[in-house]
Amino acid sequence: MKVKDKRQHRKIRIRKKINGTASVPRLAVFKSNNNIYVQAIDDLNQVTIASASTLSQEVKSKNLSVDSSKEVGELMGKKLNDLKISKAVFDRGGYIYHGNVKSLADGIREKGIEF
Repeated sequence: MKVKDKRQHRKIRIRKKINGTASVPRLAVFKSNNNIYVQAIDDLNQVTIASASTLSQEVKSKNLSVDSSKEVGELMGKKLNDLKISKAVFDRGGYIYHGNVKSLADGIREKGIEF
């Protein structure tokens, strides 16, 4: 079984247990070799409420690193605060909660979002 297939199995197993709403969205993370992306998703209406990534113009660093992941997390936290959302559910997308994913989550928490 390939690494990508294993991640897909973990992702499906995680998604069975969590769900996002308009007031408590699901923060879905996707990570490629060059970028990291996060979306706030309302699963009931199947709508993306907000999104941020290293491709966003507000992020200064354009490569994937722990610092740029934290910047993306802070940007996402700011967007959620502007929408008056204070709680969320974190969906790590099958990735290990370590390094870039952890710094992204820490950046979101610094802006006062609870999960």
